[in-house]
Amino acid sequence: MKELMSLGIAIVIFIACNQQSKRYTQQSPEIETYKQVLEDYEDRDWEAMVAHYSDTAKIMNNVTEEDGKNLTQFLAENKKDASQFSRWDFVDDESEYEMIVNDKGETWVNFWGLWEGTFKTNNKVYQIPTHITAQFVNGKIVREFGYWDVSKIIRDIQQADELSSSEERTGN
Repeated sequence: MKELMSLGIAIVIFIACNQQSKRYTQQSPEIETYKQVLEDYEDRDWEAMVAHYSDTAKIMNNVTEEDGKNLTQFLAENKKDASQFSRWDFVDDESEYEMIVNDKGETWVNFWGLWEGTFKTNNKVYQIPTHITAQFVNGKIVREFGYWDVSKIIRDIQQADELSSSEERTGN
């Protein structure tokens, strides 16, 4: 009888452990959604891209949460950035995705990749390592944090602006 009881408890524990949801995976509907977000970004299909975000989403790209952007600001910033590049995309072989469910039960998709873009002003190609993490609720992105270093691009934009100002002053 003790053996039967022990076997029953072991089966219950085994079943309970196997029914837990995955806390870490590299395959999920949220990952597929985020891949589509990045594809829409690469294609500059802004309407399709923001359709994956909740109306109240907050986006923090290289800023603290207090300085985060709403969707309207986020879209305007992306459109402005896009106007300065003839092309951009994420290098497929350099992209990695994972989804985690943290201890609070929040679902996050993490992305690591290599962004590559050609700046219109000087036709220079930039490669920038990128990390983005997005929180999902009911299939929509509600918060997103992005981190990358744009200092080289900013320096070149400033130099181009200085050159343009100098040419305007001298009449060239």
